Amino acid sequence: MKMAWKEMMKFKTRYVVLGSIIFLISLLTMIIAGLANGLSYDNASLIKDIPEGTFYMEAEAESQYNFSGLDEKKRAEIKEAVPEAAFFSIQMGELESDDGKRHGVAIVNSDGSLFPQAEEGETILDASMMESAIEEDEGLTNRLMDGELQVESFVEQQKFSHSPVAFVDRADFEEMYRTDAYQIAFVEGEDAPAVAGLERYTNDEFMNTIPSYSAEQLSLNMIVVFLFIISGMLFGIFFYMINVQKIAMYGILKAVGVKTATLFRMMWAQMAIITTIALILSVGLSQLLALIMPGGMPYMLTAGSASMMSLVFIIIGFAGSSVSGIQISRVEPMQAINQGGV
Repeated sequence: MKMAWKEMMKFKTRYVVLGSIIFLISLLTMIIAGLANGLSYDNASLIKDIPEGTFYMEAEAESQYNFSGLDEKKRAEIKEAVPEAAFFSIQMGELESDDGKRHGVAIVNSDGSLFPQAEEGETILDASMMESAIEEDEGLTNRLMDGELQVESFVEQQKFSHSPVAFVDRADFEEMYRTDAYQIAFVEGEDAPAVAGLERYTNDEFMNTIPSYSAEQLSLNMIVVFLFIISGMLFGIFFYMINVQKIAMYGILKAVGVKTATLFRMMWAQMAIITTIALILSVGLSQLLALIMPGGMPYMLTAGSASMMSLVFIIIGFAGSSVSGIQISRVEPMQAINQGGV
């Protein structure tokens, strides 16, 4: 460690350059991961906030929740197989406020305690609707129903398909969509029994039925993966170039009895110091960004996620530097000394 630190102090510029690159790549990776997590929660917080369980939808709906329909007979079959099953429906729609503005919402109705329950003629809205100057006790209209829906209260983080959720009573939902069938059944726990004519989905599988969810997450996660790959290549290339410059020095050290394992430990120590400093800065700044990001920016990066990515960066740095260090084990003392160099 002492020898590694001395060399880093002697050649500060080259190690500062590598540290700066690792800092920028790790910061960019964490920002994109934060955006991916934020968009995921903004897209499906309605589902993410319920316990892990099993969703049932009509097999004929082909994984499209809005085409699924569970009539009274089918619901009775589900209740017979799983008495604790809950039912709910989701439809994209709009509500019009007193000022004439239309607000796109996901209208949700459920038969149990899975989601907030609104009384007939009332609605419970996601708190983001308050940014549109909607207040409690305000009357909202919908073109599919005759009366008004009075705003009863607001709840935090209840969105679906990037739209705020409006919870309504069953009677109001039936009036708007002219159906008494629920779309989806939910049972807590992933070992729920099969029911004829229905497909089962885990929470993650059900979220992938949301339009754009899987494509959105796949794109951002692919960027994160490529940034990890790039960082590993940078470690390998950087240490390879340094090792080429130090062939003669390695030859001399081997000639005086320094073991190859010691030289590897010196290289790993340098990698660990550079990576740790860069990651501390990038984690700190990425967490600070969560405090200063605009309210409309879906950004969410937990300390656990940042720590996990930091661990991945350290593993990648270790692997990249180790691959480049293969040439250290191949150095022959006399041959390296005769070549000259640093």
